[in-house]
Amino acid sequence: MISITSGFFIPVVGLLGTVGVVACTHSLEECTTAEAAQQYAQSLPVATKARDVRADLSGCKRTGIASFYADMFTGQEMADGTRMNPSAANAASRTLPLGTTAKVTNLETGQSAEVTIQDRGPYVKGRIIDLSPATAREIGLDRQDGLARVVVAPIEVPLPDGRTKRGAGDRAP
Repeated sequence: MISITSGFFIPVVGLLGTVGVVACTHSLEECTTAEAAQQYAQSLPVATKARDVRADLSGCKRTGIASFYADMFTGQEMADGTRMNPSAANAASRTLPLGTTAKVTNLETGQSAEVTIQDRGPYVKGRIIDLSPATAREIGLDRQDGLARVVVAPIEVPLPDGRTKRGAGDRAP
């Protein structure tokens, strides 16, 4: 059943969605501060709780080591409450807010994939992102290699007030 109200609703939702997006302003100072926060988060002991790590809301790119979820995590609950699906484009980050979409690029292969941050981790010093097995394969990371040097460029970062911020990955190459 279509009504006049539903026809009016769609443009309003579209407008509200546009209004809720914050412009991307990646100053050198902001990205340097965010980089320092990322390095600090990576240096924390594995036992440090996710709530004790400050969220990176900058939208700036990060370079570091990616790994992928082990088979034993398949079906286990992630931080956002969903189950880990090895075929989905999910990922874990210690600092990016849950719900962040990001472009992950393997620096060796040049292959990229888009992921959604749905979990916390990796809890290994020096690693910045854990990828689902499907996403890892998409960027040319296989189990034999185990790790890859990547760039993680946030596309859209959810902010605590409900708005979103466009990140460095939102720009055309």
